[in-house]
Amino acid sequence: MMNKITPTADGSNTLFNESIGEHYHSKHGALQESKHVFIAAGLQHAVDTFTGQEIKVLEVGFGTGLNFLMSVAYADYHKTKLNYTALEAFPLRSDELESTGYNQYVLPKIWNGMMLNYGKAMQQSVEILQGQNLRIIHTYLHRYQTAEQFHIIYFDAFSVQHQPEMWTDEIITHVCQFLKPGGIFVTYAITGKLKRALKSIGFTIEKLPGAVGKREMLRATKSMAL
Repeated sequence: MMNKITPTADGSNTLFNESIGEHYHSKHGALQESKHVFIAAGLQHAVDTFTGQEIKVLEVGFGTGLNFLMSVAYADYHKTKLNYTALEAFPLRSDELESTGYNQYVLPKIWNGMMLNYGKAMQQSVEILQGQNLRIIHTYLHRYQTAEQFHIIYFDAFSVQHQPEMWTDEIITHVCQFLKPGGIFVTYAITGKLKRALKSIGFTIEKLPGAVGKREMLRATKSMAL
């Protein structure tokens, strides 16, 4: 599998996955998409919703680690504890992470913490910074099972056009069982099929303004009764 470094419209880089045929992030801006979708609409909302709690994140698709870096930067600044689990079927090599240049967007302690512990995080939960933990699980989503309950899911799979198996009703139902009641599902995409799948399992749907290049995005909240 070949991944080619590619600049995006906001000046930040992404990788183009030649086997999938798609970029890891929006060509309109990797950094702005991560901040808009997963931090502003996702993590910030979770921190406000679950006041004072350690926030447990489940990310579907660790990829380049950009969402993780932005999450740690936010949590560190706001003095929020973060317990971050990422599922990744095809982990990138350390040199591919280095090639992104994302070190320029976070404090050195955050970048170094991730890079020094990247390999170890695939074996066990690692404290990247005080109160900021990372665990990367090398598995396919449909095989993942846990008794753990998360406050928020970052659903950052490749698009339905390039990876339709990640967007089936069965997969959405499977991953959403890992959310706490009141937990949040957030993704860059929004389709009628996805909205119907989430509504059918008791979620409240919100259509939010999308990142640059997308009109809308989706945030959904799990019923407190579930």
